[in-house]
Amino acid sequence: MNIGEKLFELRKAKNLSQEEVADKLNVTRQTVSKWETNQSTPDFDKIIPICELFKISTDELLRGSKEENKTEEVADEKIQESENIHKEAKRKSAEVVSTSVFIYIASIAFLMVGVAVLNLDPVVVTALFLCAIAWSTARIIKNYMSMPKLEKTGKEKKEENILKQINGIVGAICTVIYFIVSLTTMAWYITWVIFIIDGLICRIIKLLFMLNEKEEK
Repeated sequence: MNIGEKLFELRKAKNLSQEEVADKLNVTRQTVSKWETNQSTPDFDKIIPICELFKISTDELLRGSKEENKTEEVADEKIQESENIHKEAKRKSAEVVSTSVFIYIASIAFLMVGVAVLNLDPVVVTALFLCAIAWSTARIIKNYMSMPKLEKTGKEKKEENILKQINGIVGAICTVIYFIVSLTTMAWYITWVIFIIDGLICRIIKLLFMLNEKEEK
């Protein structure tokens, strides 16, 4: 509420006309009207007489009532709390994504080395590989399902659209590679790993976006 609106409300609360207020403050009725319509503001030497007339403090006149100030403070606190929650959620999300990406890479490396180099049982290697992939995927799903729903900024919406486009392109390329490699080698039992690599690439790209945003802040 601006000064003009405050003066209007105070005058109405006192059941005074503009002429009566003008007489008490030694100004014209037009001056009071201009104050209330925000065409002008009271001169400095009229602030104290106005406050004495309406029985308020200069702080209440210039900055608002205690209730209004308290409401504004509460609103500011809620905004700050929301921003803190948003930052903490994104920090936790970046941590979960980065560790899950590491697990994906380590799992693929173990799958490639376990049988060919370490001569481990292929069934055991595959089982451990699938368990690691399932665990890291479950961590990512749990993280995004538990994230608080907050209003996204314009920049975040733009980044999300860019990520969708990049993921779509990467997915299409990996699908083409999958069919080419599978039809060429006929190794259908193992070429499905390409789709895991696709997901891994998408996670890395998202992580890079998060790190870039953190660096900007």
